[in-house]
Amino acid sequence: MHELWEAVITAPSTPRAALVGGGAAGIGFAIAARLAPTHRVVIAGRSPETLEKAAARLREQTGAEVGTLVSDISGPDAAAALEAAGAGYGPPDVLVLNAGGPPPGRILDVTDEAWRAGGELLLLGPLRLARLALPAMAARGFGRLVFVTSTAVRQPQPDLAVSVVLRAGVTAAAKLLSLEYADQGVTVNCVAPGATDTQRRRDILASRAAHAGRTYAELDEQDTGEVPAGRAGTPGEVAAAVAFLVSDDASYVNGTVLTVDGGRTETF
Repeated sequence: MHELWEAVITAPSTPRAALVGGGAAGIGFAIAARLAPTHRVVIAGRSPETLEKAAARLREQTGAEVGTLVSDISGPDAAAALEAAGAGYGPPDVLVLNAGGPPPGRILDVTDEAWRAGGELLLLGPLRLARLALPAMAARGFGRLVFVTSTAVRQPQPDLAVSVVLRAGVTAAAKLLSLEYADQGVTVNCVAPGATDTQRRRDILASRAAHAGRTYAELDEQDTGEVPAGRAGTPGEVAAAVAFLVSDDASYVNGTVLTVDGGRTETF
């Protein structure tokens, strides 16, 4: 059978359900906006007001119905969160594990409590959701799990110790999960953004500027000057990479880290 006709015949009759963590702002919002026209999207976050405003913007921009899930999906109530997300939109076929970054700090200055909080946010919480979602995806014969990490995993930044250490663990976990489910129609990948124009990047640059006694503009120019593309990326460019990884076209892309950083990171 010709591949084109095979794809048409096997295409799902209804849009697949996608749960996007941190979907109220920044990269998470951009991912939700990219997926909404072709998926039944639910965005998750902690603030009801912020979530509803984001969902209203998404509905206006895309013309799609977008659900909200007021929950800390990284917390111990992951099972209840996943069940709630599926109540109106179905169990997620696509799970995008995206969370805000922990506070900056150098490795020996990070407290035990900061390590624990970062572990819940970046590692344990996402793994709880993966543990719940992946078997169900495998049973349906289709699933896409994407962890949003950072290029700091490959080129560590000293003042982002918690993010660097824990997201390295996430990257390893994603590879292990990809091996477990590779023959069951499920893929597990990471997207690693570099300098991206988000509020978190602005906050980090402001913190570095204050610490170094320099201006924000100087740090911004220095940062983008290290990017071969000569600029910071946009959340939409990261979202495009995620959209590819969750598509049928990426069915043979598994266990990889897709870097989105304008060519900055050394990979060889």
